[in-house]
Amino acid sequence: MAEEKKEYWRWLESRWTNPNINWRQAKIITGGVDVGSVSTQAVIMADGDLYAFANMRTGSNSPDSATNAFNWALEGTGMTESDVKYTVGTGYGRVNVPMANKAITEIACHARGANFMYGPTVRTVLDMGGQDCKAIRIDEKGKVESFLMNDKCAAGTGRGMEVFSDLLTISINDVGKMSLDVEEEPEPVSSTCVIFAKTEATGLLRQGWPKNKVLAAYCRAMAGRVNELLQRVGVVKDFAITGGIAKNAGVVTRLEKILGLKALTPRHDTQLAGAIGAALFAKGLLEKDLKK
Repeated sequence: MAEEKKEYWRWLESRWTNPNINWRQAKIITGGVDVGSVSTQAVIMADGDLYAFANMRTGSNSPDSATNAFNWALEGTGMTESDVKYTVGTGYGRVNVPMANKAITEIACHARGANFMYGPTVRTVLDMGGQDCKAIRIDEKGKVESFLMNDKCAAGTGRGMEVFSDLLTISINDVGKMSLDVEEEPEPVSSTCVIFAKTEATGLLRQGWPKNKVLAAYCRAMAGRVNELLQRVGVVKDFAITGGIAKNAGVVTRLEKILGLKALTPRHDTQLAGAIGAALFAKGLLEKDLKK
């Protein structure tokens, strides 16, 4: 029997229900579904508080991914889709969320979600997603003031990190920590394209570089590219990071060093920002409808 190939890129999927909330006592139940290129999140809110969420891999199509995440978030709660009175879809697949009453861009939703997760002092948000990075300037209410996006290549994104994880046969959950285990910082990989970066890394391994040093070079390169994007939009305190790469200590630590600025500590899973923002927009839209 052939040995099963380990999927080193596979990050941890998760779901959670808030044990301190009885949703049946809530006046307004809203949902947010963020269908991204790599991951999909569904969030359920009760009167504007986070009640339940699911965070899973995006499948082969957006409608199924949205439905699977939404159903997983509801699992074990006793709640059904009909109990969720208004849902907003966001992310790349936002127009293909079956249960959504409205679609709102991921820029607006990440800004609103970051405001909820980190508090009203946040002014600069970096969203490091699966296929792009976004630098967003926001006000005290989480409203977007300006933003820039870099989606030219996966080299500075979560998908690029998945490619490296598989190449080096190291679990993506260990990549960040392992990249910091070096005596001296190597030069960053020079390629801005993930294909060429992969070729460059293969060459470094053949030269005898240990895996942790190759990872350090790649994480340093990612931090450098992200910093260029942030400098273009302007970094103002307080600074927060959302998205899956926010969990990679190797990239975050190096970026903080470049910026001379510490990122705020999140209250929730950083991948939930878009879905949280969507659920908050849903609450506002529902309240507006009820006043009519």
